[in-house]
Amino acid sequence: MTDTIFALATPPGRGAIAILRVSGPGTDAALSALGAGDLKPRQASLRDLSHDGRPIDQALVLRFPAPNSYTGEDCAELHLHGGRAVIEAAGEALAALGLRPAEPGEFTRRAFENGRMDLAQAEAVADLIDAETAAQARQALGQLDGALSQTYAGFRRDLLTALALVEAEIDFPDEDIPDQLARTAGPVLDRLIADLKAALADARRGERVREGYRIVLIGETNAGKSSLFNALVAREAAIVTPIAGTTRDVLDADLIIGGYAVTLSDTAGLRASDDPVEAEGVRRARARAETADLRLWVRGPGDAEGDAAAFVRPDDLLVLAKSDLGAAAPAAGLETLTVSVARSQGLAARHDWIAARLARDLSGADFPAVTRERHRRRLGEALAAAEAGRAALDVAPEMAAADLRRAADALSRVTGAIGVEDVLGEVFSTFCIGK
Repeated sequence: MTDTIFALATPPGRGAIAILRVSGPGTDAALSALGAGDLKPRQASLRDLSHDGRPIDQALVLRFPAPNSYTGEDCAELHLHGGRAVIEAAGEALAALGLRPAEPGEFTRRAFENGRMDLAQAEAVADLIDAETAAQARQALGQLDGALSQTYAGFRRDLLTALALVEAEIDFPDEDIPDQLARTAGPVLDRLIADLKAALADARRGERVREGYRIVLIGETNAGKSSLFNALVAREAAIVTPIAGTTRDVLDADLIIGGYAVTLSDTAGLRASDDPVEAEGVRRARARAETADLRLWVRGPGDAEGDAAAFVRPDDLLVLAKSDLGAAAPAAGLETLTVSVARSQGLAARHDWIAARLARDLSGADFPAVTRERHRRRLGEALAAAEAGRAALDVAPEMAAADLRRAADALSRVTGAIGVEDVLGEVFSTFCIGK
């Protein structure tokens, strides 16, 4: 990497301070050309910046020599006044000096390629920038601190231990080693396969913290779903009328409950309809109910079980709505809450129940082994290869060794220990400019 790059590290627009980041071998030369030479490392210095005799700004400038910088290269930060004209003048000056604007994620990609962080930690940088809840920030910080990388390194160490036993039997058949040494790798692989299965079973937890937990309201027409939806989001987001079938489409709202990101969906009442518009709304409601993390089955007084019962899972919540108008029938085996939006009864209990459910589903003693779909794919590949290697262990050690190497490679791709260009592009394309 011979290019020297620059980018705005603060949000665009008017502000008190704007920070321009610079990284690459031409950093010191660019600083000197702007009038900010002879800077002490990691110490802010006030400098009058100019180019071609034209003043740019009086700025605080920091210099971070390689390798002790974010990217591992020579870096600098220009802390400018946040006016648009100042920012543009500084950017034009840097471009005139031969620097180029950075691509999205290029600073963090250089940090990865220079060994300052692994790929999982680089993803955590993007997640931390995007974090909107305390839970998302905690998870991203843990991943940035290496928790995810340590988990995968532990899996890979077990694989390499088993692989060493198998390859010792293959490579040194005439040496003084125990008979059928490869078979002694069996218990190691059994434990590892159990760990990989447990990690995959827990995969949704990390992804749901990062992406948001999906809660869907389902029920008959006029059951009170839209009123409950409005009460949960604390605004009149959905139209509420006495006319059955008012809601024709899925209506989503993002909110935070108990420190976790939630996407709440109001849906059309589930019933057969000859109206093509309502029928499409019902189809979408069914599809959303199938993929939800939690369904709130809303039933009003006199409502039969209806079509909604087919989508309810044993750990979903039955909400008996409109309790001021009469009692709705409970359902066996489901936890039940009674509410009246009109009288504001039961709403606090409903909120507390959802918060407790989120804490149960999304918190855990161990750091999740999966926070992105990319991790889940690699974990699945590693599990399949490890199981194949275990099956071949007793009959074909050479095949078992090949399978175990494939499993180790799959795990290494999560942290970037074995990196390929398409994986790097997948990760860094989601970054913002200047990070």
